[in-house]
Amino acid sequence: MNRYPRDMTGYGANPPKANWPNGAKIAVQIVLNYEEGGENNILHGDAASEAFLSEITGAQPWSGQRHWNMESIYEYGSRAGFWRVHRILNDIPVTVYGVSTALLRAPEQVAAMKSSGWEIASHGLKWIEHKDMSEDEERAQIAQAIEIHTEATGEAPHGWYTGRCSNNTVRLAAETDQFEYVADSYADDLPYWMQFESKDQLIVPYTMDCNDMRFAIQAGFTNGDQFESYIKDSFDILYEEGAAGTPKMLSIGLHCRLIGRPGRASALRRIINHMKSYDGVWFATRLEIARHWTKEHPPQQIIRPSNMLKADFVSKFGGVFEHSPWIAENAYELELGPTHDTAKGIHQALSRVFRLASNEKRLCVLKAHPDLAGKLAAAGKLTAESTSEQAGAGLDLLTDDERTTFQDLNSQYIERYGFPFIIAVRDHTKATIMDSFKRRIKSSHTEEFSEACHQVERIAEIRLQEKFKT
Repeated sequence: MNRYPRDMTGYGANPPKANWPNGAKIAVQIVLNYEEGGENNILHGDAASEAFLSEITGAQPWSGQRHWNMESIYEYGSRAGFWRVHRILNDIPVTVYGVSTALLRAPEQVAAMKSSGWEIASHGLKWIEHKDMSEDEERAQIAQAIEIHTEATGEAPHGWYTGRCSNNTVRLAAETDQFEYVADSYADDLPYWMQFESKDQLIVPYTMDCNDMRFAIQAGFTNGDQFESYIKDSFDILYEEGAAGTPKMLSIGLHCRLIGRPGRASALRRIINHMKSYDGVWFATRLEIARHWTKEHPPQQIIRPSNMLKADFVSKFGGVFEHSPWIAENAYELELGPTHDTAKGIHQALSRVFRLASNEKRLCVLKAHPDLAGKLAAAGKLTAESTSEQAGAGLDLLTDDERTTFQDLNSQYIERYGFPFIIAVRDHTKATIMDSFKRRIKSSHTEEFSEACHQVERIAEIRLQEKFKT
């Protein structure tokens, strides 16, 4: 099968109602990344020094050497930055992404996190790249991270975020059946579910834009005012959307060695005061959000056409285009994936096949459609879909004069165009169908062939909406 694994649709135009506690208009989730002591360092058995997210512009790994300046920048995060941020956020629910080896080297900081009631999620074994790890190596690192995290904090982690992850990370984390949520995604403003074989894994997306990491990259923030302005704008838009009825989640990412610097910490304090000045703001840990979402929006068993066997796919969708199962057969061979597992997604796939077909093949599809209120309807020989559609527009309750008019128009139309009059009757009433019939019978053959094909696609769309109950 030609399958594309990414979901480019998500919740689409109609996200679910978050139903945050107490009718909150926004959930604010603050993450403090604790990585100091878990970064690349030959003292930790790594091949080179750290080069990521520091004050040193253009830093490069020093192979086989310690990097004194880099180490001291990370040490600032643990020695001073953490405590400054802790004082500012002490009374707010926070989730710590704790690198397990860093937590082992931070007993006082871990005690402070726990005394504040902060959630400590796992941020992996070490703050290093995972992209080149084999599955077995990464699986072993995840297991070791859980073990050491439990030793350092007294409790196994309920959440996971690698950050410098591989394409296998989320699946491998889900495979452990350990985590109530995984955060290695930036794909949405709301939690969502992913399925790995029989395992439903909740994803609570993180952020790279509302993140102080942008102080450490060239295309980022250069002062606290920029960070403050960006976070406030993000909060205000999401709060406005929540007030309008579609509450979301705002994630804010912090690092001890970055936001913990005095010139940036003042911006964080102003941001917190701004958000606290609004009613209906739910400050929560990621675990609280995950548990709320699991209760309010548990995983659903939905139609997943991209996972179907071909025979099942054709059985399910082969009649969507009237008596033309070849369209579903060919659509099955297209590049389908999670983003097509909706009425619109399958409609696009089926319509692509129909549109690419020759005029002769499309004409066969048009001819497969029954006359409106014709002899087949009178004899009860329409497909179930056509019977329901015609009945929905009242075409099963015509007067004798109305039936005679329809049959006369049908005869004239077929003689003129060579195929029956086709219209998506669910979009019409008996009167507007008659008006359309009288208007369209005056069109050119080219115009009417195009319009009939458009109506066939619209009928298919309506039938798919019924199948997906959208």
